[in-house]
Amino acid sequence: MARSKTKKNDSHPPPTFDEKIIRELLPWRMELFGLCLAFLALLLIFELIGVTMPAWVGLLNTYLRSLFGLGTFIIVIVILLGSAHLVLRRFEKPYELSFSKVLGVSVLLFTLFPLAQQITGTTRIDAILGQGGGLIGWVLSEPFKAFFGPFLTAVFYIGLLGWSVALLFEIKMEDVQNGLREFSQHLRKVGLELLPSDDLEVYDEPVLESMAVAQVDETPVVEDIPESIQLVDAPEPVQPKLKTPRRSSKLPPLRLLEEGTAVGISDAEIDEKKRIIEQTLDDFGLPAEVTRVRKGPVVTQFGVSPGYIERPGPDGDVKLAKVRVNQIAALQRDLALALAVQRLRVQAPVPGLGVVGLEVPNGAISMVRLRTIIQSTPFRKIRSPLAVALGQDVSGDPVAVDLGKLPHLLIAGTTGSGKSICMNALISCLVFNNSPEKLKLVMIDPKKVELIRFNGLPHLIGNVEVEADRAVGVLRWLTAEMDRRYEMFTQLNARNLRGFNQKVVGHKTLKKLPYMAVFIDELADLMHIYPGDVERTLCRLAQMARATGIHLIVATQRPSTDVITGLIKANFPARLSFAVASGTDSRVILDSVGAEQLLGKGDSLFLSPDASSAQRTQGVFVSDQEVEHLVNFWQETLPDWEPIPSPWESLIAKHALLDETDALLEAAIDLAQKQDFLSTSFLQRRLKVGYPRAARIMEHLFEMGLVEDPKSGGKTRRTMVTEEDEDPLDRIISEREDEE
Repeated sequence: MARSKTKKNDSHPPPTFDEKIIRELLPWRMELFGLCLAFLALLLIFELIGVTMPAWVGLLNTYLRSLFGLGTFIIVIVILLGSAHLVLRRFEKPYELSFSKVLGVSVLLFTLFPLAQQITGTTRIDAILGQGGGLIGWVLSEPFKAFFGPFLTAVFYIGLLGWSVALLFEIKMEDVQNGLREFSQHLRKVGLELLPSDDLEVYDEPVLESMAVAQVDETPVVEDIPESIQLVDAPEPVQPKLKTPRRSSKLPPLRLLEEGTAVGISDAEIDEKKRIIEQTLDDFGLPAEVTRVRKGPVVTQFGVSPGYIERPGPDGDVKLAKVRVNQIAALQRDLALALAVQRLRVQAPVPGLGVVGLEVPNGAISMVRLRTIIQSTPFRKIRSPLAVALGQDVSGDPVAVDLGKLPHLLIAGTTGSGKSICMNALISCLVFNNSPEKLKLVMIDPKKVELIRFNGLPHLIGNVEVEADRAVGVLRWLTAEMDRRYEMFTQLNARNLRGFNQKVVGHKTLKKLPYMAVFIDELADLMHIYPGDVERTLCRLAQMARATGIHLIVATQRPSTDVITGLIKANFPARLSFAVASGTDSRVILDSVGAEQLLGKGDSLFLSPDASSAQRTQGVFVSDQEVEHLVNFWQETLPDWEPIPSPWESLIAKHALLDETDALLEAAIDLAQKQDFLSTSFLQRRLKVGYPRAARIMEHLFEMGLVEDPKSGGKTRRTMVTEEDEDPLDRIISEREDEE
């Protein structure tokens, strides 16, 4: 009986229903855990994108934001991917999850958080509130930054970022070395293809032959069989195929600009002119040889290397003496006569080439188009919103400059030389590459026919001003705008416009400021009517406006000393001269002769601030149709655009009122606002004027209601205005406008 009782106690009871479920689900515990994680990750994602979720989900999301900041969404995505891996762990996966990949993901995550903290620069409180890299980013960033500095800390985490990518994709050091080797070989091939023909002439013949062999066949040559080597003539230089960069859809397309057609000088014509040059110099007893030819759109430069002549020495022996450069330059007119050309310019010597340059006009002229320069490599290399196209040099190479580095440009040239077309090309180039939010234009055209076609352009502030008296008001407003921008820079401790626009991102009240280009088509007319005001405001703008993003392009057809004064000239280091009437005018604009020898129709000399001599260029031609297409494009792209009213209207009206009364009236009003009593003798002392003028100013103040009635025997009058009151001049101007 005892044995049977023991057997009954040792037997297990049958499993319950819940025990059966647990036993069945126990092998799937990791998959179930993955499902729970996936469900939680989805709830967190919905909470992050703004879908209403239970309170506990929002609380958990708040904790995650405090820890990881802006990287919370990435963390949740990683959790979701990890849960998917757990759910599908029994199935065959198309990927292999190795330790290096897991480590790479971990390092990548904990590198992004401190980098986000460094980029945003948030404080600890902001990090707790979920900004930047959160508390983890703050802890991993700030101690390192305090000890090593921001730069080394950024370098450290960028290095960790690269290491994490290498772990994630299992990149080995050998792969990196092979990739760098292939990249260097590719750069070498591209460099050989892009090497221009002018640069090939600098190398010796053996170097050219080796380059030719390298381009034709890169197979190494065995030294034991030299008879199998065949020297190959240097191939024709391959012209670079310029790839047009992808432009923003908000900017005008390239199809709005016309393509240029090259009309080059023939080889037979070059050989004939080369023979004439050498023969003419030899006829005058100056042996020389043309060793270099540079073909441009309008002129061809023949590089002449001086030879040697025999001269008797002091002891009777014959010695060889090299022909002097000045001897060749003195034959300028004789060479022009022999070549049957209207004008010929001598550049003696050509900088950096060791030859005397004879620039001979071509029989057929090639028109330089704006599209050709914009698509060129030199223009794209500038990478500046203020890049402008000037044209092509005597070699046919594109010439482009950064207006922000000039920083202002002075243009001169006679009527018909291409000065106004150059202004149109500069404006079109800026408008073609900048939206109205990034660039504003101010235009003054006293001739009333050149720049008015740009009226209606969204970039334009107001309209093109054509009256000289209003133009002075525009310049005064520009100086006030410059001072206003400097005050805004002071608030953010910025040195220039670029630094200000970088610091203003995310600011509550301040916004980004656009660049501003000011075009004045005829300076001589303004200097004739208002010489003092124009010279003073132009010089002040040229001295200080660069940092504020305001750049001046001033043109004149009369480059005399009374128009381009020494003060104006000193503040415009970049100058562009088209054909002028005399060598004196050339010296005024370029400090050297040469502009009087230009051919007109866009032929120009550009003097850069960092260049020792002027560079000859053929200017860009922009047709009226192209200008019209650009203006229409921006008007159609911005249909809701409203013209910007002229902000200088009140300033012009104020100065007109001062001209009617007295120029010192504004200073007298300022004294009335600061003083409780005024007298005529007080105005005499403070304004430094005589009694009659001070008495007239006092009467103007009385007529404006700024001082009380004169009292018999009294010398002082009580003022009726304070500093907090509205500007009396603005009030009078508004009253006049209401009456009109």
